[in-house]
Amino acid sequence: MSERCTWCGSDPLYVNYHDTEWGVPETDPRALWEKLILDGFQAGLSWITILRKREGFRAAFEGFDPEVIARWGEPEVMRLLADAGIVRHRGKIEATIGNARAWLAIEEKGGFTPFLWQFVDGRPVQNRFATMREVPAETPVAQAMSKALKKAGFRFCGPTITYAFMQATGMVNDHMVSCPCHDHVAGLARQVAIR
Repeated sequence: MSERCTWCGSDPLYVNYHDTEWGVPETDPRALWEKLILDGFQAGLSWITILRKREGFRAAFEGFDPEVIARWGEPEVMRLLADAGIVRHRGKIEATIGNARAWLAIEEKGGFTPFLWQFVDGRPVQNRFATMREVPAETPVAQAMSKALKKAGFRFCGPTITYAFMQATGMVNDHMVSCPCHDHVAGLARQVAIR
């Protein structure tokens, strides 16, 4: 019997996110950067909180354009700290500006997409979990990604954050095997090979 992953509950916004986005392989470098930034903002909060504010974040951060954000300074930090449409946390806002600069450097060297996808050898990992208890909070691969991102200048990217990011962007398929999305995402994964 098909049964959706239980973590999304019954909130329509969360269910739609689960059904249409979570676990779908993402290869666009700017979309990957946006998701990593939002996962960093989630630290200490629930994902639904970030999801409800996502459009506010997109407006406040000018569409998550790293080239724009990399030029920001204290005036933009102060503007964002006054914006109720986002999570107002100075450390996370300042980290986002620094992370934009780090993204630009990685993108210039060889691309943010291959930099991230190298940790799964360019192909989505297909897990086959039957219960939520089996799903790890982090893995050695997520730890390696976190370490590499920090070395490149990223902040708010610990291994729990990077594993959640890997799940969300389809680097790993952590839909329960009983979830209809598991096989759908597995089919999409067959089309992905990043080098």
